[in-house]
Amino acid sequence: MCRHLAYLGPEEPLGRLLVEPPHSLYRQSWAPRRQRYGTVNADGFGAGWYAAGDPVPARYRRAGPVWADQSFADLCRVVRSGAVLAAVRDATLAGADGEAAAAPFAAGHLLFSHNGAVPGWPASAAPLVPLLPPADLLSLEARTDSAFVWALVLKRLRALETPESALCATVRQVAEAAPGARLNLLLTDGETITATRWGDSLWYRAEPGRGVVVASEPYDDDPLWREVPDRTVLTADRDGVRLAPAAPDAAAASPTGGPAVPAPLATTAVTPAAPGAPAPAAGEPVSALPKESCT
Repeated sequence: MCRHLAYLGPEEPLGRLLVEPPHSLYRQSWAPRRQRYGTVNADGFGAGWYAAGDPVPARYRRAGPVWADQSFADLCRVVRSGAVLAAVRDATLAGADGEAAAAPFAAGHLLFSHNGAVPGWPASAAPLVPLLPPADLLSLEARTDSAFVWALVLKRLRALETPESALCATVRQVAEAAPGARLNLLLTDGETITATRWGDSLWYRAEPGRGVVVASEPYDDDPLWREVPDRTVLTADRDGVRLAPAAPDAAAASPTGGPAVPAPLATTAVTPAAPGAPAPAAGEPVSALPKESCT
């Protein structure tokens, strides 16, 4: 549940990314095209962005539907950024913690979002509680599955794991504790984007001079959009996108019914297409560099 989006590229008004496209994140709050769980994302929203020369992002979050917030429309018209992460929320538990539960979550220079749900929450996550220091549990921003997943990821990042490793390891731990969990995670530091597709939809669009967008679903019908296979981790910067398995068994069929990653799947480095060039088919590698699954 939820829809989210991250962007890296030339400075753009937030509205050009989040509001103006025909199937923008704004519109996805009431009319998503590819959302398989839930129909309306009206339980909160948020946007985080980076200003030039400042590594700590700003955030704007609210508990209600994005279409009811005129201040956000004004903000999107005038604020510009070259690095953005935004989300609209369909709550696992309706009304849980209001604005504090709306993505993006933040810590220092990082922004994070979770699209999905942990079935059986909170009991199913109880075996993972000992992995967190008591202070981390007591300082959770919200009592939600997404906030808990963020705490698990952040603990690994603070231990100097790479973003790719931190997301993959967290996804595997949570999925083992709660089979059927949907764990599309999205993380940015303003210079890179790291994301997992695990049980829900994920797409990306990369083009020279226009940066990269990673999103739950395309915001328009541009043929440059490519679907990320299920159980995959994506790493992107302004120069391109790399795909790799999110788990050692990523070649197995997805238990949630999404497309499986072809076996074997080496890391795929995707070069952005030149303007006007036909896009490769979803999952078709442009170039491949052998690499093990992240651990």
